[in-house]
Amino acid sequence: MAHAILASTTASISELKKNPMATVAAGEGFPVAILNRNEPTFYCVPAKAYEALMDKLEDVELNALADARLEDGKRLVKVKLDEL
Repeated sequence: MAHAILASTTASISELKKNPMATVAAGEGFPVAILNRNEPTFYCVPAKAYEALMDKLEDVELNALADARLEDGKRLVKVKLDEL
């Protein structure tokens, strides 16, 4: 069965056990797909990449909230940043 691997770097669980920090470093700041019997089991994501992902997710959620508020039928109030 074919599996999508969503990382350009892969490592086996054995490699991860031998040297976890070297495995993370091999990704050069990007996620590393950890394979078990040539199937992706999980992704090892560096802290900075995870933080960036969470920031992006928060932006998407806030944008969806803003869009929902624009469509609620209430009058739009324009505000200048200097007035805040």
